[in-house]
Amino acid sequence: MTKTILLKNRPKGTPTLADFEFVTEDAQLTVADGELLLETVYVSVDPYLRGRMSDAKSYVPPFELNKPIHSGVIAKVIDSKNNNFKEGDYVSGMLDWKTQQISTGEGLLKVDPSKASLSAYLGILGMTGLTAYLGLTQIGKPVAKETLVVSGAAGAVGSVVGQIGKSLDYE
Repeated sequence: MTKTILLKNRPKGTPTLADFEFVTEDAQLTVADGELLLETVYVSVDPYLRGRMSDAKSYVPPFELNKPIHSGVIAKVIDSKNNNFKEGDYVSGMLDWKTQQISTGEGLLKVDPSKASLSAYLGILGMTGLTAYLGLTQIGKPVAKETLVVSGAAGAVGSVVGQIGKSLDYE
């Protein structure tokens, strides 16, 4: 049995439960050659997802109505017929908001719960941290002892930029 969250309506203002549909499917998920069965452990609910609920032009396509919402997800491999993943592995990737799903493994990265908490792979060790680090060091290229100004320091990426800047001795 799999539970899925679909976008039912394009929200006007703050999303409400009426904008979503919660579907339970009784179908048994069967893994074919090259595939793996995933069970969702953590779902990243990020501010940019609100923009994707709208059909306004953006840098990312909008969510389709009556289709699963998807975002960063940490999942456990429950069954595998894919040589790159084995049962018990944990993975990170852009996946549907489902309790269980089939994947080919494309776009998935193994994550190690012995190195950091699994949820950290959706934040500081995931897209947020990578965006902050690369944006600061590869695009911003600050110089030590200069003043670092982060205009969006209250957001997820901006707050990490501030922390990285402080650790690298920017003021």
